[in-house]
Amino acid sequence: MSARLVRRPLALAVTGALLLTGLALPAGAADAVPDPEVVGPVPSTSAPGDPAHGYPFLATDYDLAGHGYVEEEFFLEGEATRYQADGATDATVLSTGHDYRTRIVVRRPADPAAFNGTVIAEWYNVSNQWDQEVDWFQTHEHLVREGYAWVGVSAQRAGVHSATGLRTWSPERYGTLDLTDGGTVTDDTLSWDVFSQAVQAVREPTGTAPLGPLDAERVVATGHSQSAGRLWSYVNSVDPLADVVDAVVLHGGGGAIRDDIATPVFKINSETDVGIDLLGAAQRQPDTDLLRTWEVAGASHGDWKLITDYGRLRIRDIGTAPGGYPGTPQTCDQPSGSRVPQHMVQSALYDHVAAWVADGTAPPSASPIELTEDPRTVVRDELGLGLGGIRLAQQDVPFRINSGANAGPGFCFLDGSSAPVDDATLAEWYPDAQEYADDVVASTSAAVEAGYLAADVAADPAWYTDVIELVGDRIDAGTVEAAVGEQIQDRMQRALEAADAGDWEAADGFVEEAQALGDTQVDDADAAASIVRSTTAVRGIIELSGTTDGLAISRAAQSRCLAGKAYVAVRATNDDSVPVDITLTTPFGEKTVADVAPGASAYQSFASRSTSVTTGSAQVSASGDGRSFAADVAYDVLDCG
Repeated sequence: MSARLVRRPLALAVTGALLLTGLALPAGAADAVPDPEVVGPVPSTSAPGDPAHGYPFLATDYDLAGHGYVEEEFFLEGEATRYQADGATDATVLSTGHDYRTRIVVRRPADPAAFNGTVIAEWYNVSNQWDQEVDWFQTHEHLVREGYAWVGVSAQRAGVHSATGLRTWSPERYGTLDLTDGGTVTDDTLSWDVFSQAVQAVREPTGTAPLGPLDAERVVATGHSQSAGRLWSYVNSVDPLADVVDAVVLHGGGGAIRDDIATPVFKINSETDVGIDLLGAAQRQPDTDLLRTWEVAGASHGDWKLITDYGRLRIRDIGTAPGGYPGTPQTCDQPSGSRVPQHMVQSALYDHVAAWVADGTAPPSASPIELTEDPRTVVRDELGLGLGGIRLAQQDVPFRINSGANAGPGFCFLDGSSAPVDDATLAEWYPDAQEYADDVVASTSAAVEAGYLAADVAADPAWYTDVIELVGDRIDAGTVEAAVGEQIQDRMQRALEAADAGDWEAADGFVEEAQALGDTQVDDADAAASIVRSTTAVRGIIELSGTTDGLAISRAAQSRCLAGKAYVAVRATNDDSVPVDITLTTPFGEKTVADVAPGASAYQSFASRSTSVTTGSAQVSASGDGRSFAADVAYDVLDCG
């Protein structure tokens, strides 16, 4: 059986009191959630992107295998109850015995030893008339690093039966799914029990176990926007009867929470959500032992990370891009998609919820975003930046003006905005790169210490993609040559990959190379300063989160032509205070230099024995004084023919 947070004893106590007083139980309160039949895992018959659609819809493109994870899909079938759930009182039973068949997608550690015991069960958002896993897109890097299991649940008819739903998308794979009991149920009143049964199958399987060898210690329900609205009704009306989830996260919506329920609820809302009172997001309540609300200044309901991460798979599986996706026409009044990384806050939130359920450790409280009333508006400073709330470095030390507000067709009102600031203005605001970096690190460190960011903050992709985007904007503006800019972007992409793998030395090395390229190869002084400023900040963030007890070694690699042949030259300089042994390694050879004095270098030009080299990396390692160092250093493609 799974560990729970005083929920079952409380439920038993309430039941006993009702029986003793002769009062009737709410409909369904005495019934356990049924165990559905689990079928699977359902094999894939084609690779993701294949027009045959023989794979799970929106199958992730994240390297799960490289992180020791697996993705599997299962079908669930059984009989479900229709509930009327108003979000104010316990749900009432409308009818029972309705046949259904749906699917869940599971992403989990392959090794039980890597599992942290917490399952994040996401109610798929169907606002676009297909399943969308917003919370996975926003936080998957952190979930995987920390050993969570994630389960996506298809609970609503639109995701299965709409013209763009699963049955139409792949009739061969999904044609037997049914959330209408053969067409007799024409609303989503089955969704509550379907979700409960999916959670039941995960936490207490009776046949095929969706988590394989893993044992779920706690299950946290989560949902964004439309799904947050469904979960708001669920936690207020259905969960008091079902009692299968340990906590609920309402992301981007969710109104008032009953004060007599025993389930911890954590609400996280963006500046957009509270600014327009989306799905009751501005219906604030004080924090209690079982309720927390966080609001993130400058963040938007549909932000840049969601648009870009989700957009790739939407293009692959649906054939269209979301509004604001890079390379598509921009239709909103302002550039869409706030770059304030609310997903970093959401990642920390899941860690807090897991501890809250596991041992009762309450999460920290946070100040709300400042609002005026009548009409409701976000209070802003002279730059247009929202005040109050959880404040990240992107809002406190801005290089773009991020806001939860925007206007225009479609979902522009939800996507917020991120207006770039020109390099000359940035140079006026931040004349000293190191001071800027120190302010970014100080703001981030304060958020980590307050519990609003997780300790793995430097591994988040936003730090690196922000620089990649910044350089891309300068390439488009003509202030950075494309060849140089692409080299900088390449280094930042490699830094991102190294950080995701926890290789802080390599990540810092690649950012250092990007920094040097910006400083020495970009002719426009203000553009160069922007690149140096941003990369200096990223290096500070890496130092904040990464290891700093290794040797100090700077390094560089260059591909060059000599007598028609291609060579790769590698140099490593001892910036430490003790002599070290340095080894330089390339695909073309290796050299070790012993007792390299402080300030001295090890150097070697390696012959490729060819007229060209492809883009690659050399390895620099060093040892001395009981310490060590290892990092990659990139070199570029070169053709000497």
